Amino acid sequence: MKDELIKYGIKTVTRTMLLQMYASMLKIRMFEEKIVELYPEQEMKCPVHLCIGQEAIAAGVCLNLRKEDYVFSNHRGHGHTIAKGGALRPLMAEFYGKKTGCSKGKGGSMHIIDVDNGILGTSAIVGGGIPMGVGAALSSALRKQDRVTVIFFGDGAYDEGVFYESFNFASLKKLPVVFFCENNFYATNSHQSARQPGCRISDTASAFDARGTCIDGNDVLSVYKESQDAIARARRGGGPSLIEAKTYRWKGHVGPEADYEKGCRPKEELFYWIERCPIKRFKELLLRKDVATVKELDEIAAKLSAEIEDSVDFAKKSEYPELSELLTDVYYTGGGVPKENN
Repeated sequence: MKDELIKYGIKTVTRTMLLQMYASMLKIRMFEEKIVELYPEQEMKCPVHLCIGQEAIAAGVCLNLRKEDYVFSNHRGHGHTIAKGGALRPLMAEFYGKKTGCSKGKGGSMHIIDVDNGILGTSAIVGGGIPMGVGAALSSALRKQDRVTVIFFGDGAYDEGVFYESFNFASLKKLPVVFFCENNFYATNSHQSARQPGCRISDTASAFDARGTCIDGNDVLSVYKESQDAIARARRGGGPSLIEAKTYRWKGHVGPEADYEKGCRPKEELFYWIERCPIKRFKELLLRKDVATVKELDEIAAKLSAEIEDSVDFAKKSEYPELSELLTDVYYTGGGVPKENN
């Protein structure tokens, strides 16, 4: 495996870390496949935005982060949460709207919070997590905390003006933040080529005197190395970086189905990317380089399967919030005091 790591420019990584990468990707995949399996039961009332096919990004980035570092995500944030160390029980319970959920059953799959692991809240607003992440990085800088913030967003959020405003401010103040664009080529069902005259998002960084790179988002080692460099640069005061990782979501913009089934995308395009599956590619590499045996990888999968089944059992047995809790933890900025509906 050493020769493979040298090719990527990775100086130090252990066998344990390689298996952590694999387990992290597989955990995200198996968790979301369980959502696909259970969603038709109609017990989950919230919409779900799945990241199946994009697992290498969350796994490769978050392995470089410390527990106290911040992550800001979006409506497709389950993978980032899991890779950052979020527990499956409260995450699954949130899908079911239960009081044991990570947002006490009030957020659903798009509004995840796990303060202990540096996830201060995902936003369903396209681009909404970008200014919040820059704000967190500003706070870290002012308090002289050794924290880095990573902001995950999609190519659709790149269309928003708030991206440019936030990146400009982060570069001006040399904030400890990494902007990570998961470019899966689609904003809902609008292809990138229909929205942007040029399709090289990472080039934007040069306009703000910052570093931008474009990588294969389905190659976990490439993601790991590039994010390692960007996070280290941010931590030592070098300011923001923009990483564009090209990838592909297998499922629809929302829901457990595939978009080609609705005529929104060509079937051939999906199957092209399925052949480039990040988990399949990394598994083959680990086996080919004798990092792990088939038995060892099967044991990892079995352990994860048991953990996921436990989270489902926990979620289904948990109680729903009481009606009296409707306005608990709800912050109201209008005039007067909000009242419960009669």
